[in-house]
Amino acid sequence: MKRDNRDFDFTIKTLGPRKILSPLKLSTKIGDSKANFVDDNERVLYQIDHKKGEKIYSEKNALEIAGPREKIYFDPTKVRAAIVTCGGLSPGLNNVIRSIVYTLWYLYGTRSIFGIKYGYHGFLPEEGHEPIVLTPEVVSDIHNLGGTILGTSRGGGDRTEDIVDTLERMNINMLFVIGGDGTQKGARDITNEIEKRGLKIAVVGIPKTIDNDLYFVDKTFGFDTAVEKAVEAIQSSHTEAKAAYNGVGLVKLMGRHSGFIAAHATLATNLVNFVLIPEIPFDLEGPNGFLTHLKNRLLHKHHAVIVVAEGAGQDLLIKDPKDIEYDESGNIKLKDIGVFLKNKIAEFLKREGIKHKIIYIDPSYMIRSIPANSSDARLCARLGQNAVHAAMSGKTGLLVSQVNNRMVHVPIEYVVEKRKQIDPDGDLWRDVIETTGQPLLMKNEQ
Repeated sequence: MKRDNRDFDFTIKTLGPRKILSPLKLSTKIGDSKANFVDDNERVLYQIDHKKGEKIYSEKNALEIAGPREKIYFDPTKVRAAIVTCGGLSPGLNNVIRSIVYTLWYLYGTRSIFGIKYGYHGFLPEEGHEPIVLTPEVVSDIHNLGGTILGTSRGGGDRTEDIVDTLERMNINMLFVIGGDGTQKGARDITNEIEKRGLKIAVVGIPKTIDNDLYFVDKTFGFDTAVEKAVEAIQSSHTEAKAAYNGVGLVKLMGRHSGFIAAHATLATNLVNFVLIPEIPFDLEGPNGFLTHLKNRLLHKHHAVIVVAEGAGQDLLIKDPKDIEYDESGNIKLKDIGVFLKNKIAEFLKREGIKHKIIYIDPSYMIRSIPANSSDARLCARLGQNAVHAAMSGKTGLLVSQVNNRMVHVPIEYVVEKRKQIDPDGDLWRDVIETTGQPLLMKNEQ
């Protein structure tokens, strides 16, 4: 991700002074070998890389450390908490739900926990989705399952007033919103509407996007699982491609706006010859176009493996802005770059008189629906715990995130202002280029 040298204000909103002693039996002393509460003055730098001579510390560029506070805002026995999962599926959703419920129930003694069904639509009375009561018994084994026991959907987050009306009717004073960019924009607007009405409801976001494209988030849950399963698809495609004369393995992976899964899976396998991602434009035809380089690879090695992120090359498929369509979350509906490439490769190689076999693999939905691996499960547990600690402290309008290997609080408005993408000038993409051996840029005019 590119450096962002702005001065930020990472101040977290609070509902009021904290006057209640936390029920957690933690220490406030350093060096007594006991786990500690977190002080509000503890910070971690957001921007840690710098050039010689640059100022490396600024109060505004320091993020608040997440964790339990010695004094809290809410009386845990009177808390009525709600959890909602929105957007597409991602490995780990059930893990986060379980972590939130267990932390509320066992650490704080909260007994009124509700799961909102089918995303933001579950708040809308006309939809008729009754919330479910969540207890440790209900969620005890759900981390072994893919998907989300609450169900999910896209859209509905723009119905801010109706959502807050429902929160008021249910006497909810703590809302945990699990989702990606569109979901967290909804959480931001809900926070603002709550503030406008003068209500005491804490809104805490948990970052969920399998593409790992949320700003101010080192890694979102589900990403490691996605990379692990993407590696299996690449390995299969390589085996098939190498077994055929002029075999072409083509794997389409998730990544609407960012190519992180494609890049990391490529580095993990060291079997890929071409990676196409949304951040890097490319031409199909011409002396420096992708198809020409693929042809040269086949003539020399007689097999090739290509990984393409779903959002790559959309300019090749959508020529007229009038043809752009949007889904319920306001996202552009992507055209299928995988099938498009498969057909273009076949047409080109046939035209060039090169016998070939194309093996096309799209594991996207298989990856989305599986349980989290151990790395993601660990992250989910920490995100859920720290989300509860933040809400109990009366903090609101924030996302619990991991930045520079520390759990921190980030104001939601910064998280949703733009997407995190691979920096074409950065070390990650350079490492990918060196691994694949593909040209620095497959454009005819450079």
